[in-house]
Amino acid sequence: MSKTDKELAFIRDLFVDEAWTQRFTELVDKHINLKDAENMAYLNAGTGNHAMALAEKFGEITDIFASVETDELLTIARDKAAATSSRADFSRIKFEDDSFDSVLADASLVPVSEITDVIDDAIRVAKVGGDVGVVLPTAGSFGEVFSLLWEALYNEDLNSHGEHIERLIAELPSVTRVEELAAQAGLVNVNTEVAVELFEYDSGTDFVESPLIADYFLPHWLESLDENEKERVVKQLTHLIDAEEAPVTFRFSVKATLLSGEKG
Repeated sequence: MSKTDKELAFIRDLFVDEAWTQRFTELVDKHINLKDAENMAYLNAGTGNHAMALAEKFGEITDIFASVETDELLTIARDKAAATSSRADFSRIKFEDDSFDSVLADASLVPVSEITDVIDDAIRVAKVGGDVGVVLPTAGSFGEVFSLLWEALYNEDLNSHGEHIERLIAELPSVTRVEELAAQAGLVNVNTEVAVELFEYDSGTDFVESPLIADYFLPHWLESLDENEKERVVKQLTHLIDAEEAPVTFRFSVKATLLSGEKG
């Protein structure tokens, strides 16, 4: 059953931020420095944990303005900021063009079809010469999962849906493609940093029932199926994971990527 925006906001705060988003923000923290920025825009800040962490670290010299994706996420982020007296300012407003010395956008959970829009928007709100960063997963991510999904479809005599798995594999942009998109949108001195992140689950049930998978990824991965077919494939996927002799736990990898550059 699909979740409401309010339910997804709480799930993201309680489970997804730590299990998923933190992998990307740790990559950012290794490379970001706001000592020369008077202000920063954080796009798609989710429940606000990383924006508040940046405000704690750089807030005396850099004003942090963060936009979030839904009203429900905004409520959580603002409540956190108030409880901790954070300097981070959260809103859902559309930031003005050419306004920020530094911009960071989180595209790790947006549909792949919207990645270009996120990159464009991050560049739009940056001042000329301003630093821009975007985090996202790139090609090669989820390969272990897609392989098992393909096998699950075959075992359930749903081969016709294999084309959807092919699209899932093909739609993730390569690092080179991401760099091309950024350059086309006006970013110069483009650079990418990639960290291969491993996600590990004790069993097939743990995997398919984890909030990250069940509520954020499976709905997209299985969107070509009807409800009965989804149940069959999830059951088969669980069986395939548990049937694997090695490793003892199930792992899949994600190429967490930080795209960065300056607005030309």
